[in-house]
Amino acid sequence: MLKRCVDIVLSVLLLIVALPILAVAAIAIEFDSEGPVFFVQPRMGRGFKRFALFKLRTMRMHCEGTAITLGVDPRITRVGQWLRWSKVDELPQLWNVLRGQMSLVGPRPVIPELALEFAEAYVHLLDARPGLTDPASIKYCREQELLALFPDPLLHFKTVVTPDKLLISAAYINRATVWSDLGVLMGTGLALLPFNRVQRFIRVHSFQYSEAADLMFAEPIQRAEVQRALEEA
Repeated sequence: MLKRCVDIVLSVLLLIVALPILAVAAIAIEFDSEGPVFFVQPRMGRGFKRFALFKLRTMRMHCEGTAITLGVDPRITRVGQWLRWSKVDELPQLWNVLRGQMSLVGPRPVIPELALEFAEAYVHLLDARPGLTDPASIKYCREQELLALFPDPLLHFKTVVTPDKLLISAAYINRATVWSDLGVLMGTGLALLPFNRVQRFIRVHSFQYSEAADLMFAEPIQRAEVQRALEEA
């Protein structure tokens, strides 16, 4: 109950602060490319209940591609690049928080297909509301730039990044408090400060998935490798 009260109060305050930023972003989107200002996509919510997630549109309309953005994506507009880099495109999700579909801090909501692929982990994670941010989001705050550095972004996303994020999120949920949530929100703000994070991130962290991740997600990893082999055949 306390967590929900904090979510409501802070999301209202953040929405008030964000309104001028959203207004400027909306105008920029309108001038930059054709299409609606907002992008709505189904995501998996608490208890595996789907909901409509709101974002500012960062891609061109009517362009084919995967539901997951991996590395350099030609669909992203010029304004969209800045919106994604600054995370301003995520601000409309404060409305999802107000509606009770999300929390300020919790595992990031993913597309239903990914939640079902890693269902063993999400059965536990989705006991809680998905969130705007969590420790895994901070570690991978520049995920798109990171994936662009690998020859097979999808394979790396499925076999390394996703298992690591799930383990981090699960560990945090088991010990989360209102105070630790506030710390995560502050950490998210610091992670977005403008300095070169990607190179430092690669130096500091190893991208080899842990033994625990290997055991927990062996089947999805094998499926990703099989899919890659079929695509290359």
